[in-house]
Amino acid sequence: MSAREAIAAVTASFTEHHLPMDQAPSDGPLGWTGYADSRARATERTGEEESVLHGVAVVDGLSCVLISFEFGFLGGSLGARTGDRLEAAYALAREQRLPLVSLVATGGSRMQEGMIALVQLQRVAAASALLRAAGLPQIAVLRDPTTGGGWATVGAGADVVLALPGAQIGFAGSRVRPAGADPYAYSAEGQLAAGQIDAIVPPGELPRTLSHWLRALTVPGPAQAAPVPAALAATGLPGTGWDAVEQARSAARPRAEAYLDAYFDHRLPLNGDRCGGTDPGLLGGVGLRGGQPVAYVAQCGTATRPAGYRTAARVIRLADRLGLPVLTLIDTPGAANDAEAERTGAGAAIADAFAAIASARVPVTTLVIGEGGSGGALALAAPDNTHVTADSYFSVIAPELAAAILKRGPDQVRSTADQLRLRPQDLVELGIARSVVGRAGPAGS
Repeated sequence: MSAREAIAAVTASFTEHHLPMDQAPSDGPLGWTGYADSRARATERTGEEESVLHGVAVVDGLSCVLISFEFGFLGGSLGARTGDRLEAAYALAREQRLPLVSLVATGGSRMQEGMIALVQLQRVAAASALLRAAGLPQIAVLRDPTTGGGWATVGAGADVVLALPGAQIGFAGSRVRPAGADPYAYSAEGQLAAGQIDAIVPPGELPRTLSHWLRALTVPGPAQAAPVPAALAATGLPGTGWDAVEQARSAARPRAEAYLDAYFDHRLPLNGDRCGGTDPGLLGGVGLRGGQPVAYVAQCGTATRPAGYRTAARVIRLADRLGLPVLTLIDTPGAANDAEAERTGAGAAIADAFAAIASARVPVTTLVIGEGGSGGALALAAPDNTHVTADSYFSVIAPELAAAILKRGPDQVRSTADQLRLRPQDLVELGIARSVVGRAGPAGS
């Protein structure tokens, strides 16, 4: 698929921006014999003067700056003129306060320009950083192939990374990989499993998906706090601490998926921690509620793994930079504490989640919908805007573990639960929670 075909697949409205062609040496900055002829043949074959074109597009009524790579022009490689065009595209997005969408297909840096080509990656990284600092979103769509420096800057450097099915994706191109390397690791599907991309989107669904993302990442004004979700169960307040624990652990209790489905009209997932990890027990992304975007992080009732906390921090920081309110749903018996969790940085990941919440300038709303197990739950809680459902609890530690630490027998677990004052109504009285949401009425003091 050519660069212009890729553009036509997502929009019928594209106004190209041109840069004047400089009078570079005929065989490029290195005097590489035959380079001028290669460029001429590439132009004759593709109709393009460079491997990238850019301009302003309208996708489903939403304007954005659009970059498209022409793989037929020297493998979509990056040279000095490519860097000029990419830098101009990022600058255009800043000047017009528009999101940037990149349709990427590249084999990396251009050999015929040597280090002059390679340093274009620094130019792209700097332009991307300026756009990020301006609070404007970047979306990358990875076509086949997306490798080398183009993947490591325009692609992986985007806020949202989408890929076409079967696309070859990786820093190493097919000709420079180690012998016997697993091809799955360099595929869209493998990168999704490793948490490096957010979604695989079939070509026919790409225009609609881009439309949803452009709406989700665009905030018309200052962020307003996300409304507290309604409780989905009619459970009454627990009479004892152990009653609270049993209600929160009930298999019949509504879980995060049900809350998110009831709360949002449409959800767009953000997948993975960008460090090679995913946690299926944590959902993150941006949802649309009545046309308004809200970033969300939701625990699903399992012990949250380091990749989950890193993913949560990534979502919260993105929301903070773009001005999106944040909703967190807490439901975990605690942070994963097995040997693998320790090896993959549990402490640092939890610390990063605490830091993301603490430094957020946008409003964060938290609802505890089940178990609130220790610091693994608190790491995702808003310090001044946490609410609880009647079928939840929040505790410094699970009562069984508290009893064990205090050298109490199993027969004292229930009384320990009472002493911990972990019931929803206790949390409100202690000032930990602002309200019990949707409670059916008092059920004990």
